[in-house]
Amino acid sequence: MKRRILGGTGMSVSEYALGAMMFGAMGNTDHEESVRMIRTALDAGVNLVDTADVYSGGESEVIVGKALQGRRDEVVLATKFGLPMGEDPGRRGGSARWVRQALEDSLRRLGTDHVDLYQMHRPDPYTDIDETLGALSDLVRAGKIRALGGSFFAPEEIVAAQWTAERRGHHRLRTEQPPYSVLTRGVEQRVLPTAQRYGMGVLTFGPLNSGWLSGRADPTAGHRNAGAGAKMFDLSQPGVRAKADAVRELAALAAEAGMPLPHLATAFVRAHPAVTSVLIGPRRPEHLADLLAGADVTLDDDLMDRIDAIVPPGVDVNPGDFYVDPTPPMTDKRLRRR
Repeated sequence: MKRRILGGTGMSVSEYALGAMMFGAMGNTDHEESVRMIRTALDAGVNLVDTADVYSGGESEVIVGKALQGRRDEVVLATKFGLPMGEDPGRRGGSARWVRQALEDSLRRLGTDHVDLYQMHRPDPYTDIDETLGALSDLVRAGKIRALGGSFFAPEEIVAAQWTAERRGHHRLRTEQPPYSVLTRGVEQRVLPTAQRYGMGVLTFGPLNSGWLSGRADPTAGHRNAGAGAKMFDLSQPGVRAKADAVRELAALAAEAGMPLPHLATAFVRAHPAVTSVLIGPRRPEHLADLLAGADVTLDDDLMDRIDAIVPPGVDVNPGDFYVDPTPPMTDKRLRRR
């Protein structure tokens, strides 16, 4: 497994990172099988494990903690905070009070005294970034966090966080975690260039676009979210139909190139010069094995050009894919009225 340096942190991380969202009630409820999957990934050379407090209400962190017993020093351990942890409005966001509590809760579940990368899961439009970075910087100085990152930050939010850190003397965000796949290339326009400009590491998630690039004959059938009326699987939507057409062309291209579609999809994301590591989020052991088998696949210029002809650079085939809008909702009257 090849490695790259994570932004300016000096930490060496594998080109594949193991995303732990599917371990627990949201995916695989078998703790022992999930632990074995994590250890299989480590044995294959994956050294970056990414989870979050909100994944299955903390259950994912507990599973990751079990898997890393005796192997903690081998791993760059990342987790996230900020999304709601229950109904209490005080248990979410980026307030200094919640940042400190959320980290202590995560450390307890993970069974460790520090995390290597602590990421703000979403920007908080109601908390000054100065407040959040100040609290996080105190925790870095206390030795409980090695580096700071963000996830789903818009370009202007990345700039604001960098500007604030510089002028207020805080530790700055060293990484960004955006969604990125062959079908969702919008981040190529501004997010990835902005991260590059500030020397940030980039950990991308969703390389298979929630199963659309998994290679299944019908990506809309049998998916864990398809039956819930999710818009990203509703073929009555023009964007979803366009995506289905693109997937058929990409599958044919992968077959012609002699590789499974998931290998083409993950290699495509890995090829972008801004990307440090690609998060894979398997739910079952066979999913993990299939993805690990493509860890060394590379795409030549001809293949990249042909992908561009199917999905042009900077284009999200279905703009409705993103389940969370990274900008504050304008339906909130406080944001549109004085």
